[in-house]
Amino acid sequence: MRFEVPQFIEIEDKIFGPFTLKQFIYLAGTAGIAFLFYTLMPLFLAIIFIAPIAVFGLALAFYKHNNRPFILLVESWFNYTLKGKLYIWKKRKKEVEEQVDEALITQSPLYVPKLSDSKLKDLSWSLDVEERQRGNVL
Repeated sequence: MRFEVPQFIEIEDKIFGPFTLKQFIYLAGTAGIAFLFYTLMPLFLAIIFIAPIAVFGLALAFYKHNNRPFILLVESWFNYTLKGKLYIWKKRKKEVEEQVDEALITQSPLYVPKLSDSKLKDLSWSLDVEERQRGNVL
């Protein structure tokens, strides 16, 4: 049994002539709002309000920014302006660190107490202690 894999799934179907469903809704909504302003206001005042709404509606229907629909840009803008912003401060280490006098470390005798009867355990313990004193701890 063979199945055909659908291709071009990112492309929306043209439902209303050359327009997709989303484009048609954006254009119809823009035309409806423009008609309301035209009927409720005088013509010179209505044109002032209709022009930006028409530009916004055309941008929603046709404009793509970085191959992404304009509505995603508007949504990102709303999220950025309405949501809180969290700024995290990271403390940086000073460039000049404390310099340990290595002469004192090499001159001081290291006392390693006898912890067990095994010389291997004593040797590993003394190596760990010396590394920690030098500051080479991982």
